[in-house]
Amino acid sequence: MKDQTPPPASGCYVNRELSWLQFNGRVLEEAEDPANPLCERLNFASIFQSNLDEFYMVRVGMLMDTLHLTAVDDKTGLTSAQQTAAVLDRTRALLAQRDRVCRALMAELTGQGVELCPFGGLSDKQQAFLEKYFTSNVLPLLSPQIIGRKQPFPFLRNKAIYAVAILRTKSGGERMGIVPCGEGVLRRLVPLPGDGQRFVLVEELIAGFLSKIFAHYKVEGAVLIRLVRSADIHMDDASSEMSAMLAEEYRKSMEKLIRRRKRLQPVKLEYQGKLSDTVRDALCACLGLSKKHLFSSDVPLDLSFLGAVRDLLREKTELFYPRRVPQNSPNVDPLLPMVQQIKKRDLMLTYPYESVRPMLRLLQEAGQDPEVVSIKMTLYRVAHNSKIVEALVDAAENGKEVVALVELRARFDEENNIGWSRVLEQSGCRVIYGLDGLKVHSKLLLITRVHNGQVEYITQVGTGNYNEDTVRLYTDYALMTASPEIGAEAAQVFNALSMGEVVEDSRHLMVAPACLRPKVLALIDRETELARAGEEAYLGFKLNGLTDKLIIDRLIQASQAGVKIDLVVRGICCLVGGVPGLTENITVRSIVGRYLEHARIYIFGLQERKQVYISSADFMTRNTTRRVEVAVPVDDPALRAHLEAMFADQLRDTAKGRVQQPDGSYVRAQGEPFNAQEHFCDQAYSGEWALEQPKAEPKPAVKPAPATERRPAAKAAPKKPVVTVKKTRRGLLGRIIKRD
Repeated sequence: MKDQTPPPASGCYVNRELSWLQFNGRVLEEAEDPANPLCERLNFASIFQSNLDEFYMVRVGMLMDTLHLTAVDDKTGLTSAQQTAAVLDRTRALLAQRDRVCRALMAELTGQGVELCPFGGLSDKQQAFLEKYFTSNVLPLLSPQIIGRKQPFPFLRNKAIYAVAILRTKSGGERMGIVPCGEGVLRRLVPLPGDGQRFVLVEELIAGFLSKIFAHYKVEGAVLIRLVRSADIHMDDASSEMSAMLAEEYRKSMEKLIRRRKRLQPVKLEYQGKLSDTVRDALCACLGLSKKHLFSSDVPLDLSFLGAVRDLLREKTELFYPRRVPQNSPNVDPLLPMVQQIKKRDLMLTYPYESVRPMLRLLQEAGQDPEVVSIKMTLYRVAHNSKIVEALVDAAENGKEVVALVELRARFDEENNIGWSRVLEQSGCRVIYGLDGLKVHSKLLLITRVHNGQVEYITQVGTGNYNEDTVRLYTDYALMTASPEIGAEAAQVFNALSMGEVVEDSRHLMVAPACLRPKVLALIDRETELARAGEEAYLGFKLNGLTDKLIIDRLIQASQAGVKIDLVVRGICCLVGGVPGLTENITVRSIVGRYLEHARIYIFGLQERKQVYISSADFMTRNTTRRVEVAVPVDDPALRAHLEAMFADQLRDTAKGRVQQPDGSYVRAQGEPFNAQEHFCDQAYSGEWALEQPKAEPKPAVKPAPATERRPAAKAAPKKPVVTVKKTRRGLLGRIIKRD
């Protein structure tokens, strides 16, 4: 199905916000695709809504904050007002599509024995049951309010559902009543008596019994509403004086900003039911919203309940994707220490197809290794029950120097990170918080050892967060290397961060903000010049987003020079490929599938000059100029071939791949049926990614001992350490205990 995006301005640019809405439209297409099992389609519908909420909280909130400014989008020339108007129009079309998709999904659920029943269509027996349930279990927990002179319009919480009633007084006057629908307190799905699994939503139950809540009024109308507020707070406000703050003061400053975010201006109001002009005008006046920011819905306002519906159907495995679990990497020996293996050759883990356990084991072993002197790590988003943080805590308690850079400005993960920063600090880790005005988004781990008097580095550079939860859902790479050059430059990164500085120059790593974009541009220019000289030239990038106009313009120039360019961009892409005379040598693809495509790969050139990197950075201005990011070269020929093969497989994905058209729209890829993500799962299960083992260095010949010479008796081999498990206050952690 072709999306309905208008042709790009200036020939080959698309507005960032409209491009993001295109991406979320592709997510919604997955909810509609009958090739996906029913419960997975429910999940995509829920993801579509949560994505849209966050988009409005962040991006539309920003646009509304800048409506008074004259600045324009640097690619399309649109003002904030024009962008906002275009976003609202496109949102209306997407929500109409969502309603259609959700109605179809609900009908399919009924066929599976799970039915969401409208309150108005119930039998007398069911109505009687619900009335009793409402009186006993719901009414006592409600906090209704009638709006008047002494009862001003209440504060409406972000993303909470409210029932709004139009009330008629005995004297004929009209009032408005508002009832919070018990977010986090009331059970969302209320079961109905009888056979099968039939439910009503608690907000519809409340709306159906408003006459019991407002017993002294006549209820003349009711509507359910859900408000989304801006989250566009400037976290740098907390860090502007960071150098003069103690750690606890900085954390408290961040917590204050997070509380302020919960009360920011409304940006979107959805409603279900008939909204009279009177109520509409009153809501807009009280919330400071334009009517254009109101959206009608024919389906439940919050689709998060679909997770509970999926749980009801767990036993019907045919309604879900076939079970896949991360496999043990065939290139990691579970019986050998990780450092020993990494010193033999570089290792790379491919998530979620391979398990994260080797990386966790590397950290845990480093905490016990007597030759390890320090562990340094950047933490952007971590799990709520983080084994990685546990390993760092253990290392600190074992006397290692542990330096953790915790980014408190990771949007919507701030509170989690604040909590972990306190845990780390209290355990003896040195916690730093990054740079003023720059988020630290790199995925970097540096283990420093002293072996036989020589300093050694073990460095891990990744494309994804150190998060054991998302590592099962996001596609990412984690490279582990003993390269002294990479380790030395990683040490420079940490030293710069500790001193509040940025890396100004690096030879092997690309490090934003100072020396990533210049290196990328130089390598693009190299291919451009070769193409102009008549040589075959190539660029390939796998990204989550492409918005950096400087890079985009260089790609356009490269295309015009004859460089073949393949882009796999999951989300925002402000460049349009295939435009005659401009980008006809650029092909843009997007993959939206079972797993969230999150890895970044950069490929520059062909044959001997080919350079391949993995990176934490997208080609978005925020990544290239306002964050600390790290890209690492993949020099091992086998690992580089592995990355190139995966990139090539994604280019031929016809199951979940879409190809961008010269008008900026996306259509399903055509050709032989092929699902890259499922193919990678099959490869991981079959062990196909096993690399040829490095050849052992030849041992020097040993001269045989004379027959008359007696050799000393061999010493008894020392007993191996026994790995046991000890339960601590932080969870289950491996301990190595030596027997006497």
